[in-house]
Amino acid sequence: MAFRNSDSVYIFGFRFGALLCVLLLSACQSPSRYSIKQDTGPSQSVSVNHIPDAVPRVEPRTIAGNKSPYTVLGKTYRVIGAPENYKAEGFASWYGKKFHGHKTSNGEIYNMYGMTAAHKSLPIPSYVRVTNKNNGTSAIVRINDRGPFHEGRVIDLTYTAAKKLGFVDQGTAPVIVEYIDPVKYNKTALPVDSATNTSVLQASVAGQPKAPQPKHSGGYEIPANTYLQVGAFSKRESAETLQHTLQSVTQYPVNIYAPDTSRWFRVRIGPLKDNLDVILLRNKLADNQLPEAHVVYQ
Repeated sequence: MAFRNSDSVYIFGFRFGALLCVLLLSACQSPSRYSIKQDTGPSQSVSVNHIPDAVPRVEPRTIAGNKSPYTVLGKTYRVIGAPENYKAEGFASWYGKKFHGHKTSNGEIYNMYGMTAAHKSLPIPSYVRVTNKNNGTSAIVRINDRGPFHEGRVIDLTYTAAKKLGFVDQGTAPVIVEYIDPVKYNKTALPVDSATNTSVLQASVAGQPKAPQPKHSGGYEIPANTYLQVGAFSKRESAETLQHTLQSVTQYPVNIYAPDTSRWFRVRIGPLKDNLDVILLRNKLADNQLPEAHVVYQ
């Protein structure tokens, strides 16, 4: 039986191929958190030319998704500490509607119309250029997820990325994956980095509706109740002092959450609109010598 693209399930925070269910029978028989069993793309073919590639930027590594080493089905993987020279060849697959709207390994919300990807060992986040060896088409994606755990597959792309690269219908394609150093990239990048894709894609978009365009093609979508907690104090006066300081460095609401069963007064910023704002705000707090914040949901 053939499985198209990345027919898979999530177990312990990682995506596994449906073929591996025989090895995890009890897990596969348990109720799934996904609304559909078989992965697929949109209900009709859509144009993705208007969705830009991910734009490489300097970002801190997240705690979420970067555990190293980690073990999946008896095989141990390590996150690459210095990925600057990373280049690999293998097969790319894609994942779509089944995972759309669910969390990726770093806590962002997966959007099959974005330009993101899953990788087994590159740091989260990372940026890579993926080139389809069959047609020479390339695209830039942002790594924010873990997988694919299929032998021979080096990267799992969104529906949009796979369509840009021309292998949505085939499910997989041989690719070259190259790490992009954001600092070097931004010194040399042309205004339209993916212009070479146009000739390959032009013939496929006639009569197709446009795919919904994410606010950020590189991901960054987070749950609606996401906050940054900057401090927790046993005395309300200390919490109010920090609250006043934080109000001078952010336009987001800064509130104190009083104890219920806990004796701590928690100072939180938010709710935050996306993970890009989380990153920028964390950097701003560090620049102002303020306490390190961590993400909480309420």
